[in-house]
Order: sequence, then structure tokens, then C-alpha cells
Amino acid sequence: MKRGGPSMLRFLGGAGTVTGSRYLLSVSGKRILVDCGLFQGLKELRLRNWDKFPLDPKTLDAIVLTHAHLDHSGYIPLLCRDGFRGPIFATRGTIDLCRIVLPDSGHLQEEEANYANRAGYSKHSPARPLYTEADARTSMERFEGVAFDSPIDIAHGIRATFRSAGHILGAATVSLEVEGNPRTKIFFSGDLGRPSHPIFRAPESIDDADVVLVESTYGDRVHDDAESIRNFEAAIARTIERDGVIVIPSFAVDRTEIVLFHLRRLIAEGRIASIPIYVDSPMALAALQLYKDAIAKGGAEIRPEMVGQQELLDPGNLTEVHTPQESMALNARGGPMVIISASGMATGGRVLHHLAHRLGDKRNSIIMVGYQAAGTRGRSLVEGAESVKMLGRYVPVRAEIVNVPAFSVHADRNEILEWLRGARRRPQVAYIIHGDPPASVALRAAITQQLGWNAVVPRHLEQVRID
Repeated sequence: MKRGGPSMLRFLGGAGTVTGSRYLLSVSGKRILVDCGLFQGLKELRLRNWDKFPLDPKTLDAIVLTHAHLDHSGYIPLLCRDGFRGPIFATRGTIDLCRIVLPDSGHLQEEEANYANRAGYSKHSPARPLYTEADARTSMERFEGVAFDSPIDIAHGIRATFRSAGHILGAATVSLEVEGNPRTKIFFSGDLGRPSHPIFRAPESIDDADVVLVESTYGDRVHDDAESIRNFEAAIARTIERDGVIVIPSFAVDRTEIVLFHLRRLIAEGRIASIPIYVDSPMALAALQLYKDAIAKGGAEIRPEMVGQQELLDPGNLTEVHTPQESMALNARGGPMVIISASGMATGGRVLHHLAHRLGDKRNSIIMVGYQAAGTRGRSLVEGAESVKMLGRYVPVRAEIVNVPAFSVHADRNEILEWLRGARRRPQVAYIIHGDPPASVALRAAITQQLGWNAVVPRHLEQVRID
């Protein structure tokens, strides 16, 4: 695409899939990338991470980042390594998390490539990481912190406003206002949180916008919070009764905090026994400390009643597992106990070793506490797989598999619709992004029928005019 010309929006990711969010805005001779995520899940999606980026990274003027999850931020180190030299605008909470998440991503990729080379199960010789921990640390030099609700000029003629999205620490919706006659306002939802999040305020409403991009992770379903909590409690009680081990694959950022919050409450109310709880993820533990610090200080995104209540994230019998040796030692322990470990979709990290060790025992339980993308081990488990492949071999599934999707911090269909109703005026078009096709199509239909909006599900790499 040439510089200048009509204002265009191109869907470089997060279209037709729930991962890889990347949206290119070309306007007023500038190129702005909103989010810069990794593709995850199905192999055909993961392979996109290795494709040449659709434009020279040197020609990008800026990156705007809604939050720190890897499907929104995880491609940044590669783009910087390949020549991007502009600023990356993000909230301070997002930057703090990216300092943890991005180097960890690079480290895990190096670790997995080295393990594949040692074990000899990679199809590539040698296996190599997408990027390294050093690449990730170098990319952090490009970040610039912004405050919530404070407009900032990100390029000539383009102003951004970040508002709390209530999803994870630092998560924001972003409104981009482009000067002109008339002016154009493009609103990006990022990942929307839930009004019921125990730590964060509900997502702030949309202001007026000409174009809205809204996520649709749960666009075809409604969370049943009460049922999920009952299932969570009952699964733990059953496993304790049979002296089993509960393994909870958990996203290191936010999901671990939510799980600990509910474990503390259930133990305090006497609904489950107080058993040893281990958090085995250096990244999750670092994020947990950031959450405790944010709760202690308060701020625009923290619920007022949570300020100063950081102890609510400590069940009282928590052991932090930092070193690989401590992690491996857990495999010699019997139940009952809880092991919380990343990653949340069982795509990598220490949780793979715990699953490989515990899946074959019917006394144990594996509790999945969030969205499981197609093509992930987590999805295979919740769909009833009799065996799953990990670390180069197939492991039989005899443990009880429990799915509690309402632990997700993504808004469901009704919550998204209610949030959209708060818009000051009807936009010209709403693009339904960041969802598997059934979820996106269902949300598009609901928006059209209930709100009367012009709603579209874009295709991967499609570009549209926005002027």
C-alpha cells in the first residue's frame, strides 16, 4: 500500500480467528498498527507467525497496544528485531506486564527449541525460536507509557485516548481520532472485561465513533458464573476425597489471580478443605506481585472496595515455586494439593510436565479455567481426548477433566451487547474481530438484530476504507 491516498484499515490478524490481533491503520500518510499479537492454536494459524510481515516494519510510524496478552503483544519483539523503530504506546500497567510476558515468551521459545533439538522430535533441523529473550528485552526500549483518559498525539494528526477495559491489569480500549474535514474516530475494544471482575471496574463505555472494532471471543454464548463456581468447588472436593492432585492450567496474567481469589473465598467459607496450593510459574508470580501492588495503590481501573485488600489474593496456604528443581520436586508429591501453572491452554510452559505426570491417574483432576482455542491441548482435553501429545509422546487421559469457562475475563455476548448500547451514537460500521467464526457470526447477527447497526465480520488480510 502506498503512502497517502484514502484512509484504510487492514486486518492483518484477529479476523476469522481468536488470536493474532493486528490492525493496520493507514491514514494521513501515517501507518499505525493497533496490537501486534502472536497467532496461537491451530498449526495453520501458528505458521502465520513465521510468514513475512505484509509490510516493511521500518515503514510503521507507531504501534498502539491495548494490553499485554501474547495474542495482542507477542509479535512485538520480532517486528522490532526486523526493523521497527517507532514508539509503542501502552498504559503503564501494560508496560509492566510486558516486561514480564515478552521476555518469558522469548525464553520459552528458546527452551522449547532446545528441548526439541535434544529430544529429536522437531521436523526442523535445527529447531529455532521465533525470537529470543534478548530480542524481547531490546523491544521494551520502544515502549512509551500513557495514562488512562488522557488524549495523546501518537502521530501528526492522530490522537489516541486509552480507557479502562476491565480485562487485565493495564488493559485498555483505544479511540483514535484522525484530524480532517470531517474528523474520523475509530474505536478498538481490545479485549473487553466483565462487569463482575472481582478486581477491576467494568469497561468504560464507548464515546462517539465512526468505526468500531469489537472482540467476539464469547460472542455466541453467555457465562454462567454460579454454575462454574459450583463445578469448580465440587471438582476440588471430589479430588480431595480421592487424595488426588488438582492441576489448573492457568494464564499467568489475571487468571491466576482470579483462581486464587476464589480459592481463598471457598476455603474461608469452609466450602473446601485447606490443602497445599502451589503456583508454579515465575511469570505468574511476577504478575501476581504487580496485581498486589496495583490493588495496594488503587487507581482508575481498580474497584474501590478492593483498594488495600491485596490479601484477598492469598489463600493462606500458598507456596511459590520458582526454580525448575522446585517444579520437578512437585511430581514426587502425592495429593491432595492444587498446582496452578502456565500456560492456560496447555500450549507450553511448566504445566506440560505436570500434565504429563498427572493425566494418567484417575484420582487427579485437570480444571480448565478459560477459553481454549481450537488446535490447543486444552481444547482437546475439554472435548474428551483419550490421549494428548506433549513433549514428543502421547499421554493417556484418565484424570477427570473439568471445564469452567466462566472464569474467563472476556465479556460474553450479553455483556458485549450491553457495552455497545452505551455508545453515544450509532457508528457507520462495526467490525467483529478476535473470535472463532461461529462466535463472530453469532455476535454480528445479534448486533444487527438488537442494535440495528451495520455489522461486518472481516476476512484475514482484508482492507476497507474508513474515510
